Amino acid sequence: MEIAKLADLLLRGTGETLYMTLLSTFLAYVIGLPVGIILNITDKDGICPNRGINTVLGVIVNIIRSIPFIILLVAIIPVTRFIVGTSIGSTATIVPLTAAAGPFVARMVESSIKEVDAGVIEAAQSMGASPLQIIFKVLIPEAKPSLIVGSTIAITTILGYSTMAGFVGGGGLGSIAINYGYYRYQTDIMMVTVVLLVVVVQLFQEIGMRITRKTDKRIN
Repeated sequence: MEIAKLADLLLRGTGETLYMTLLSTFLAYVIGLPVGIILNITDKDGICPNRGINTVLGVIVNIIRSIPFIILLVAIIPVTRFIVGTSIGSTATIVPLTAAAGPFVARMVESSIKEVDAGVIEAAQSMGASPLQIIFKVLIPEAKPSLIVGSTIAITTILGYSTMAGFVGGGGLGSIAINYGYYRYQTDIMMVTVVLLVVVVQLFQEIGMRITRKTDKRIN
């Protein structure tokens, strides 16, 4: 393949990968953040204990998390077609990526909020703070560094998921690696895509760690 065509192919693939990863991460947090908060506050030690809600929500999250992504990707093809009108391409891949990442994010958010010092929560309650005030003025701000670290882990995990979608025409660098490296035995192109994926992961990791250091009061 000519250098110019290869460069154009890789540039387009990188753009599609970033598009799928960033939008899926955003949508996963739109779903996962409130679910994670509800799982935390409805726990037996939470600020609004509710065994029924916590159990039902926990079971749903655990069931979805237990399904391997490649199986989930195929299983919800009808849903993907209904939402975006097709089951192939980078936009279609966002649906299963969000479905797989949402429960993962929910558990990470729940874990991050559990790290908040109970004394801070008790102090807020003693001053008459409502559950919503505790959530938005205590839990989320205090858990912010951990939430940012979790988002860094989530975005790199979703990036890994996006490469698997290449097996079913998902687009991006994963699709290039499979189509050229696996089916056409052009291992040089596959290796270049691997290097690009590593670079993207390191970039996300570095950005996440820098933001964490700036927001963590324990460091500052």
